[in-house]
Amino acid sequence: MYIYNVTTNIEETAHDSWLQWMKETHIPQVLSTGKFLSAKFTKVLVEEDMGGYTYSVQYTVPDKATLDRYYEEDAPALIESIQKKFAGQLVSFKTELEVVDEYFVQRATATHFLFTYGTLQEREVQLGVFARPLNGFEDELPSYIISDQKIADLYPTLQHTGEAEDSIKGQVYTLSHQELQKADVYEGEAYERIEIQLASGKKAWAYIAKF
Repeated sequence: MYIYNVTTNIEETAHDSWLQWMKETHIPQVLSTGKFLSAKFTKVLVEEDMGGYTYSVQYTVPDKATLDRYYEEDAPALIESIQKKFAGQLVSFKTELEVVDEYFVQRATATHFLFTYGTLQEREVQLGVFARPLNGFEDELPSYIISDQKIADLYPTLQHTGEAEDSIKGQVYTLSHQELQKADVYEGEAYERIEIQLASGKKAWAYIAKF
């Protein structure tokens, strides 16, 4: 995994409008390219000799090839939009970081089961969303199939059939309440979280499209 870090010093006079624009417009636009797993927006706690305020955005990306595609396909237009809106008011530089290893502390008590059938089973996605790999177990969701309809023609969703012979195999993960909220953010507005009962008898959460 790689981290694409962008550090920016913004002039004090443009600070408030830039900060709002970053939160509401720019960072969501970068994530909407589909190249990155997550973003962390931080303020650098240092008094700058050059004045202004310094911030860092760290985008996690699964591999260098994906980052290179971002540079080629998306970065030029996004950089141009920054320069047009805040010309002469900021200085930015980028840094590429390769994740060598990761270490995790014991998580808070996990109380929720989440049934997954798509990208949340991928280790890179789990690291980006939860900052840890998940250990799960296999279970089945009866009376459902994977729908022929896909979100944005790419992402799968469930379809309830009511037929006893239908079922979907998936992985079930145990999450804390805070981690479940992170999963909500990852799945986004296109999905809603519903409570389902698995073949094992366990009750769990699952995401289904808001068609």
